[in-house]
Amino acid sequence: MIWRVLAVLAACMIVWCGSAMAASQGAESAAVSATDRWLKVVDSGKYAESWNEAADYFKAAVRQEQWEQSLQAVRKSLGNMVSRKLKSKTYQTSLPGAPDGEYVVIQYQTSFENKKSAVETVTTMKEKDGTWRVAGYFIK
Repeated sequence: MIWRVLAVLAACMIVWCGSAMAASQGAESAAVSATDRWLKVVDSGKYAESWNEAADYFKAAVRQEQWEQSLQAVRKSLGNMVSRKLKSKTYQTSLPGAPDGEYVVIQYQTSFENKKSAVETVTTMKEKDGTWRVAGYFIK
């Protein structure tokens, strides 16, 4: 009898873990798609539009004018984007300094005209309406 109970519990754990993994993979996929669209806007120099399409959390932290000025300075010195390859994506439910929620931290290995090897880190968050939007962007 105990073996049956343990077998049922083990089966439930496998199903639960599989469901959680599938959910996080779906979140990661949706977040990467949203990020790719957002990065195309940034790559085309439409910085005001990129701010408008960002998460509410992001817009509350950075004024549009600040964002445009920062991107103009940084991206101008880097030159045009030459190539970008997905490096990693990690689903998380909490991040330091941010409210609990659903996040995907995405890293790209990127080459620009004036910087051959850079890492772009984009943090996306799932907003109340279920849409994934960019909440942070960093180039190293």
